Amino acid sequence: MRIVDSHFHWLPRAVFDELCKRTGYPRAEADGKGGYRYMRKPGNCTMRPWAEWYDLDKQFEHMDALGRDTIDVVSSMGPFSVHYSELPTEEGREGATIWNEQMAAAQRKCPGRFWGTAAVPLVDTATAIDVMNHAILKLGLVGVNLPGSVGSDPRIDAERLEPFYDRVEELDVPLFLHPTDAVFQEMLEEDYGGALYLSLGRVIEVSVAAARLIFSGIMERHPKLKIVMSHTGGALPYQAGRLDKNGKQAKLAELPSVYLKRMYTDTVSPHALGLKFALDFFGVDNVMYGTDYPCWSPAEALRLLDQVGVAPADQEKVFSSNARRILNLREAVAV
Repeated sequence: MRIVDSHFHWLPRAVFDELCKRTGYPRAEADGKGGYRYMRKPGNCTMRPWAEWYDLDKQFEHMDALGRDTIDVVSSMGPFSVHYSELPTEEGREGATIWNEQMAAAQRKCPGRFWGTAAVPLVDTATAIDVMNHAILKLGLVGVNLPGSVGSDPRIDAERLEPFYDRVEELDVPLFLHPTDAVFQEMLEEDYGGALYLSLGRVIEVSVAAARLIFSGIMERHPKLKIVMSHTGGALPYQAGRLDKNGKQAKLAELPSVYLKRMYTDTVSPHALGLKFALDFFGVDNVMYGTDYPCWSPAEALRLLDQVGVAPADQEKVFSSNARRILNLREAVAV
């Protein structure tokens, strides 16, 4: 069985080298150790990706060393997905297109083993749709990264974006929803050496973003929309009863938890009980194996799944067939 890691991060070095040339913000600077510091604003370093993020060959070597079959990967942008929605419209279009071309090049280099996902600049709806159409229909990428906010604006449910969600549904591609360090970081990152933000702030951000998609009616109006919510669904599965209790004011046709259970998630949780609850809540058909590599340990992700004790038939779904079905992945090609 070929395993699919649905939550994996590779960053093209060429993109960050260009970011180092920007004089304004957002921009990047080399850290002298093969990685970069990415800054949204002066004095605000939101990402510090180290050298391992940029070497795809070494990342595959790490996966191969796990001794657990062949592991194919779906690369998403993580917190960086907000970047192209913070630039002027045309610069965002150009930058997102370069990112998408880098992803497509890696996908061609490693057919059936690497799949890339698209960047979109959400500051202008028509531009976002144009860039997405090119990424999916021309470059062959398998999904789109949905930041948790449009820059510092948390309203990914803004009325102007409705045509964007219409088109995503038509294309039948997943939206990868990941926290983007643009809404809650500044109020929390200085507390306890960043532990408060990293432990809870990111969970809050992705949970609020997903809840907006539910309460705004976007999930109701787009029954075929595929949202892949990172990190076992953030806080929402554990607060589903509270969503239903207090969500009646949104005047939805169904309880909020009905729309939440239509979303998909991954196994990125360093906690066996949390992972088991996600499997029980979303159902085994809606959960895909993911590691958040290189931010987390694939070996630990595998150990925790073993600890949870997923039935053999369900293991095949979580490790492989769910991702291939949900993300429309083609089978591996011998090269």
